Amino acid sequence: MASPVPSVSELVAEARRVYEQSFGGDGPQVAVCAPGRVNLIGEHIDYNQGFVLPMALPMVTVVVGSRTSGQSASIITAAKDVEEPRRVDFDLPNDKAPLSPGKPSWANYVKGVVQHYRAPPVPGFRAVIASSVPLGGGLSSSASLEVAMYTFLQQLKPDDGDKVAKAVACQKAEHTHAGVPCGIMDQFVSVLGREAHALLIDCRSLEATPVPLSDPGLVILISNSNVKHSLTGSEYPSRRRQCEEAAAILEKASLRDATLKDLEDAKSRLDDETYRRARHVIEEIERTAQAAEALKKGAYKEFGKLMVESHNSLRDLYEVSCKELDELVSAAVEVDGVFGSRMTGGGFGGCTVTLLQAEAIDRTMQNIQDRYSGSPTFYITTPSQGARVMSL
Repeated sequence: MASPVPSVSELVAEARRVYEQSFGGDGPQVAVCAPGRVNLIGEHIDYNQGFVLPMALPMVTVVVGSRTSGQSASIITAAKDVEEPRRVDFDLPNDKAPLSPGKPSWANYVKGVVQHYRAPPVPGFRAVIASSVPLGGGLSSSASLEVAMYTFLQQLKPDDGDKVAKAVACQKAEHTHAGVPCGIMDQFVSVLGREAHALLIDCRSLEATPVPLSDPGLVILISNSNVKHSLTGSEYPSRRRQCEEAAAILEKASLRDATLKDLEDAKSRLDDETYRRARHVIEEIERTAQAAEALKKGAYKEFGKLMVESHNSLRDLYEVSCKELDELVSAAVEVDGVFGSRMTGGGFGGCTVTLLQAEAIDRTMQNIQDRYSGSPTFYITTPSQGARVMSL
C-alpha cells in the first residue's frame, strides 16, 4: 500500500540514460544527490529564528553531469510533471551580467544556485536532474534540487567546504530566483542530515544537535494528501510579514525572543489575526524544544501529543491547514499504536507526518484510506543522510 521510492542508484541510472541520449559522447563524470526532508515539529518557525526538528528523507534529487569548455550551461530535468521546456541552456553569470530568473520556473532554482555559488566563476557544464521527492508535497523538492546542484558545482570547482554557508547560499537562491522568502531549515537539513537522527536546528545560531531516531519498533509515515500547494502565493509571505509586525510591536528582534507574557501584555496593540499568528510561533518554539527532549528519552507518547497540539495550532491560530490535512490527521490518530500526527511543510495541502509503532503501519494506512475523501499516497520513511557524492 505504501508507494515504492526509486533507489538512489535507479535515479542515477535514469539520469545517466537521459544524459547519454541528450548529449551523446562520453557519459557524465560526476553524480551527486541531496535529500528532501520532513519536519517532525516546529512549523513556520525557521523564519522566526526558533527551533525546528526535521529529518532528511530517503527521497532525493540526483544531479549527474560533466564540466565543459566555454561559458554556458545546459541542464535537463527528467521530471515529467514540470513546466516545459525540460531542457534549458544559459550563459553563466559574470560581474557585468548576473543570471536572472525566467521561464521555465524549475530552472530558476538551478540558476539561483549558480548565481550564489561561493567559488565563482562557475565553469561550463552539462547536467541532468532526476528526483524521487514529490513536487509540491511539502517535502522540500526545491531545497533538495538547490543542494544537489550546489554539491554538483563543488565537484567541478570546489569552494571552502563550509556546510552551513552552503545551506545559506542555497536559501539565498530560493529568495532571489524562485521568489520564496523561506527560512533556513530545508536547505540546512538537506546539507547536514544524518542517518538514524533527526536534527534539532537553532535557526538563529544555525547550530544543530542530532537527536537519535533509530528505534526499530518505530515508523515515520508520510501521507501525501495529493492536494498541491504553491508557496509563492500570497499566504506564505503574508504570514511572515505578520510575524515581523508582531515582533516589532513587541520590540523584539524576532518572535524567538518573545514570551507569552510579552504577547498578552501587548494584546491591545495587536489585531486579532496577528495576535493568533504570534501565539502559534511562541508556543510552537517551546513545543519543539520539549519534543526534542521527549524524543531523546524515548517518550513517544509525549512526543505524539505535542505533534497533535502543533497541528491544532497550525489549523486554528496560524490557519495554514486545510480540510484534507485535517482529515488525514484525524484518521491517523484514531488508530491504536499511533503516537501522533500533524501537517508538515508550508500547509494548504501537501503531507502529514505520523509517528507510530511499526506493527500498526498497515491498519493505519487502511484507516486513512477508508476515512480520507481524496486519494492519499503513503511513504514509510527513516531518517537519512544529507547531500553526498556518488561514484559512477
